[in-house]
Amino acid sequence: MLHIFYPDEYLDSAYDIPYESYYEKGYRGILFDIDNTLVPHDAPADERAVGLFARLHAIGFKTCLISNNKEPRVKSFADAVGCYYVYKAGKPLAKGYLKGVEEMGTQELSTLFVGDQIFTDVWGAKRAGIRALLVDPIHPKEEIQIVLKRYLEKIVMFFYLREQRKKRVEKRTHLL
Repeated sequence: MLHIFYPDEYLDSAYDIPYESYYEKGYRGILFDIDNTLVPHDAPADERAVGLFARLHAIGFKTCLISNNKEPRVKSFADAVGCYYVYKAGKPLAKGYLKGVEEMGTQELSTLFVGDQIFTDVWGAKRAGIRALLVDPIHPKEEIQIVLKRYLEKIVMFFYLREQRKKRVEKRTHLL
């Protein structure tokens, strides 16, 4: 039952993802959450975020921000990093993700999503048929409703990580 919340991959940071290898595999678009995925909550785009988007665009990716925030927050960040955006996206509903895919002119199967929350970011991406990459939050300071969800996320991640360990053991066993 918890599988619907499992990310396709779990990584440390949006800044450490091997984006070039995804491009080689045929991915052409990347949807990003903003707060605590790219910068701390409510922070403006910083040099690291601007540099990441410049790198992604140089590789050949199209990019789009998907946020439940209001337009002024999302637009200012998108303008700073030079990408498309969807505000008031309604995550975890699929519609915001699909609108982002449409904006970029990509397809669900050639698009990645990168975010830090399971019950909005990952679940929504999976509902839209988009590969979901979960990253650790950048900063511990979060709004109270997110802090409460983090406790439930720990339960999901316990079972996800246990399953991942089991798969690695089975894979090694088959190789012997």
